[in-house]
Amino acid sequence: MTRPTSSAPSQRMLRVGEQVRAAITQVLQRGEVRDDIIEATVISISEVRMSPDLKIATAYVTPLGVSDHSIVIEALNRHAKFIRGRLGPQLRQMKYMPEVRFRDDTSFDNYKKIDELLRSPEVSRDLDGDSDEK
Repeated sequence: MTRPTSSAPSQRMLRVGEQVRAAITQVLQRGEVRDDIIEATVISISEVRMSPDLKIATAYVTPLGVSDHSIVIEALNRHAKFIRGRLGPQLRQMKYMPEVRFRDDTSFDNYKKIDELLRSPEVSRDLDGDSDEK
């Protein structure tokens, strides 16, 4: 009998993703990655999504204070194998060390667009009209 598949992550995937996020953050904070771009940039890791088999970890990062995120993402992906090797001590309970992939986190851009829409004159006019009816 096959189990039903769900698009939502399991509790285990969420828990392991948070552990991997914390471990990657520690590696970057300690300055273990010797790269001028990475060392000169403050990097925020907002989320790590794990594959269902826990063998691939996709880390969503936001380089702060940098206009071109792609340079930092490329540098992180260049050093992904090194970072994976440095995760061992924090993730020693895992059967397999996950392959780490870095992606640009665009959720903050989406939040900004939504905020701009909510503050637009058309929306504020509609919201003001609702308060007059009450």
